[in-house]
Amino acid sequence: MFERRLFHHIDWPTVAALGALCAIGVAMIYSTTHSGANAGLYVKQLYAIAVGVVAFALCLTVDYRRLADNALVFYVAVVLLLVGVLLFGSTGGGARRWIPLPYFALQPSEFAKLCVALLLAKFFDDSRRGRPSMFDLAVAAGITLVPLLLIARQPDLGAALTLVTIVVGIAFVAGMRVRFLGILLIVAIVAAPVAWRYALKDYQKSRIATFIDPESAARGAGYQQIQARISVGSGGPWGKGFLKGTQGQLRFVPMAWNDFVFSAFAEEQGLVGVVVVLGLYLFVIVRALETARLAKDRLGAYLVVGILSAFTFQVMYNVTMSAGLLPVKGLTLPLMSSGGSSIIATLAGFGLILNVRMRRFTN
Repeated sequence: MFERRLFHHIDWPTVAALGALCAIGVAMIYSTTHSGANAGLYVKQLYAIAVGVVAFALCLTVDYRRLADNALVFYVAVVLLLVGVLLFGSTGGGARRWIPLPYFALQPSEFAKLCVALLLAKFFDDSRRGRPSMFDLAVAAGITLVPLLLIARQPDLGAALTLVTIVVGIAFVAGMRVRFLGILLIVAIVAAPVAWRYALKDYQKSRIATFIDPESAARGAGYQQIQARISVGSGGPWGKGFLKGTQGQLRFVPMAWNDFVFSAFAEEQGLVGVVVVLGLYLFVIVRALETARLAKDRLGAYLVVGILSAFTFQVMYNVTMSAGLLPVKGLTLPLMSSGGSSIIATLAGFGLILNVRMRRFTN
């Protein structure tokens, strides 16, 4: 399963950057929850990181080509889990997204991203006909649509949109014409009024409306956005210091340890801290892009691009949302936000990315 000589090809700088982001995330979770009902949440995050490290090691050790050969099994398993969420899942915050287990709650949508990326990479690798045909793209869309609809029913529109970035990213690298992306964009624009009328829930419409004019509901739907913006702006160049962020400490920013952990971090560590964290994320993304370029086969390149597309989308959306530049959506900041399933799935995904990089010299 693992040749000892491959150990020397592990991308240790990326491992160090991932570790630094996890450590910063734990520190911020502690800072925003060390008093009150959520005290001790950072300990759960540490346990999740420990499990994530095991998942990372497993995904790094087993040849990604062997995993891809079983991609359909993983895909069917995660689809069944998503069905189980709708039938037996626990509810929180108006959504049904978790399967309660003895020691933690499993969120299958986080692992659906990996399974979809793995199966799409395998599918496009097996389709050796040059540019993807319309049939290929239709099959890829069908593969993505099944878990997407199940996740949207929870409802979790943010995670559902993340699956779209995976299929678009892999299809683009596989040779999908740019004009097809333009057609998709036009279709999305034309379908937007229909989606607004029939697909979006009332709370989702409210979030979009308050994004346009948050002051119109300053004590209601616009509260999160206003407080997050205040938190980011109040940090200044150097921040207020660890454990001294009033917006996060006094709970003005809702879910400061989860969706808005970046806002709390910006308040405590200021512009300098923000530059450091964004630099770490950029470093990880650039190294992953380099891994896709260096991959020894198309399967590896597609797999890296799929996982990286979801990761990059989540980072960009969460950061811009925290700054008040996008509507509030339940998308966590990977590696920093509280959430066991998120941290485990993210570390497992980077295990696969480093797997591809490490095996670029093998036959």
